[in-house]
Amino acid sequence: MIMGVEPVFWVELILLLAGMIMMIMAFNSAMRKFFKVEKQKPFTNVHMNDVHKKADWTVRGFVILYLIVGHFANIHREPAEQIWYFNFIFILVVSIVATEGVQAVMEKKYAENPNAYKLTLSRMIFVVLLLLVLIITDFFGLI
Repeated sequence: MIMGVEPVFWVELILLLAGMIMMIMAFNSAMRKFFKVEKQKPFTNVHMNDVHKKADWTVRGFVILYLIVGHFANIHREPAEQIWYFNFIFILVVSIVATEGVQAVMEKKYAENPNAYKLTLSRMIFVVLLLLVLIITDFFGLI
């Protein structure tokens, strides 16, 4: 046992993450076919125009600043006394909603396919719900 972590923990964590990734990929594939939106290259950041690029990087900058402030606000607090809105999971959900929200707004305004923003919104809702389920169930008892 390394630092209080059971050896099977890492196997379970990897399986949980692999399952989440597969669920997100399957959902994205099904919704892409449903909305008739063409597949994008994985791990790419497609900007509609310069306004979108600036808005996206502004949101990312604020999220990074928020993470830093949250880290220093909670670093010396006991886990039960930490400020909830500086919690990493909360910041992660805010980050997903903000970046995907900007993406959806720009797709609604500028994308050639009128259904592209619907795919982005459905993916955002699915990922946030998946994260909430993981939080509520303590990562299915893993934590």
